[in-house]
Amino acid sequence: MKLLTRLNIILFLFVLQTIGSILLLYGVLMRFPVAYYFGIGLSLVSFLAILKSNKTSSFKLSWVIIVLGILPLGGLFYVIYGNKRATRPIKKHIDEHALIAKHLKDDDFTPVVDKRMAGLFNHIRQTSAYGAYGGTSVDYYATGEAMFEDMLEKMRQAKKFIFLEYFIIYDSTMWDEMLEILAKKVQDGVDVRLIVDDFGSAKLFTNRYIRKLCEMGIKVVRFNPMRPIFIMFMNHRDHRKILIVDGHTAFNGGMNISDEYINRRKRFGIWKDTGVRLTGEAVWSFTLMFIEMWDTFCKKEERIDDYEIYRTTQVSTTDYDGAVLPFGDNPLDNEQVGEDVYIDVLNQARFYVYIFTPYLVISERMIYALQTAVKRGVDVRIITPGIPDKKLIFRLTRSYYRHLMSSGVKIYEYTPGFMHAKSFVSDDKIAVVGTINLDYRSLYLHFECATLIYGGEVIEEIKVDFLDAVEVSTLVKGHVGRWSLIGAFVDGILHLLSPLL
Repeated sequence: MKLLTRLNIILFLFVLQTIGSILLLYGVLMRFPVAYYFGIGLSLVSFLAILKSNKTSSFKLSWVIIVLGILPLGGLFYVIYGNKRATRPIKKHIDEHALIAKHLKDDDFTPVVDKRMAGLFNHIRQTSAYGAYGGTSVDYYATGEAMFEDMLEKMRQAKKFIFLEYFIIYDSTMWDEMLEILAKKVQDGVDVRLIVDDFGSAKLFTNRYIRKLCEMGIKVVRFNPMRPIFIMFMNHRDHRKILIVDGHTAFNGGMNISDEYINRRKRFGIWKDTGVRLTGEAVWSFTLMFIEMWDTFCKKEERIDDYEIYRTTQVSTTDYDGAVLPFGDNPLDNEQVGEDVYIDVLNQARFYVYIFTPYLVISERMIYALQTAVKRGVDVRIITPGIPDKKLIFRLTRSYYRHLMSSGVKIYEYTPGFMHAKSFVSDDKIAVVGTINLDYRSLYLHFECATLIYGGEVIEEIKVDFLDAVEVSTLVKGHVGRWSLIGAFVDGILHLLSPLL
C-alpha cells in the first residue's frame, strides 16, 4: 500500500494544519484578554447566526454544542467549517445551472398523471428546473453485473459522444474494460469526456494519470479539486453516477467503477446495487446535468457552449405508458430536492413504500414522514446492509432502528453482504432510483442525481427485486448488537453529531 499518495498527503497536511491552527489560536486567545473576549463574542454571534439559519434543527443542535462547548474557539470553528460560502468555481456552477435551466424549461411536456404526482413534478420543476418526459423507455437492473454489460455494449455502439461522471473510479478490471472501449472510440472520432470527484477517485486519478488519459484523447476534469485548507466546501463532493451515450441513452444508479460493484472483488460479501437505463427524450436532462458540471471545472477552451449538438431527436422505440423525470440536487440552493422527493413519495403512499439504502442517518423530517406513513396504514419496509462498509456509520444506522420500529416500520438487514442500492418504490406506480442515500451527506452536502419514474412495467420489476431481497434478508426484531450504558452514550453523541459526519 502506497503511503505517499496525493490523497494521503493532502489529508495529512489538512490534519497538521488543523491541529497547528487550533494550538496557535488557543494560545493567542488565552494569552491576550482582547483576543479571548473577541473569541467569546464571535462564538455568541455564531450562536445567534445558527439559530436564525434555515438549516435543520439537527444541524443547528450539532453546531450549538460545538460553538458553546469549546469556548472561545467555537465561533472560529463555525466560521471556518460551518458556513457554506461557495468557492469561486462553485459559484460558477450556480451560473452554469442557470444556463441549462433555460434549455430545460423549453421542454413543456406535461405528463398525464394524478393530481398528487403532478404536484411533485411541479415542485421539482420549480426548485431545480428539471421536468418530466414521455417518449422514454426505462430498463431496470437488479445487479451491477447486468448493468455493466449493457453499459459496455452501448459504449461500443457510440457514434458521437460518451459522457461519464462518477464519484469513484478505482484501478480495476471494470475500469480497464471501459477504458479500452473509450480509447478506441476516441480514435473513431467520438467525443469522450470524463468527470471524476477529486476525493472519491484521488487514488487513481493523479496528475500523471490524467495527463496519460488526455494524451489518449480523453478529456478529463476533476470536481472540486482538494486543497489542504480550511474550506468547508471541500466536504461537498460529486456523488453522481452517470453514463450518457450519443444523447439517446443514459445510465444512472448506485454503481461506481470498481470491481466490488460487479462482484468481481469480494470486500463485504455480495454487493447489491441497482440502476436504470433511459432511452429517449428524458436523457436530455442527464446530458445537461453533465454539461453544467463540465463547464464549471473545465478549461476555458474545453467549454461546451453549443448544447443542442449533444441533443438527440431519437425517442424510445418501445411503448411506455408512464413518465420519467431525471433530476439533480446540489447543496448550493438551500433546496433539499432529494429529501423532498423521498418524503413526498411517503406522503402520497396508500399501500406500501419499499426502500433500499446503505445508510440510515436521517433528519427529523424523514423520521416523521416514515412514522406518519405507517400510522396511515402504509406498509413501510427498509433494507439496509447486513455487512457494513463503514463500522461507525453502520452503528449510527442501527441506532435509528428503535425510533422507526416502535412506529411499525419494518427493517431488514441484507444477509448476503453490503446493500449499496438507493431506491424507493411505492403503490405499484412510483419509483426513484439513483445515487441519493438516506444520510446527511447525500441529502444536504453532496451533488446527487436520480430518476423519478411514474407508471410502466418497470415499477413491478423494482418491487419484485425488493421482495426477492427481503427473502435473503433478516427482519430486525428488538435491539441489535450488545447493549451497554457506554454504547448508549456513544450512540447519543453520534446522533448529536450526525449532521457533521
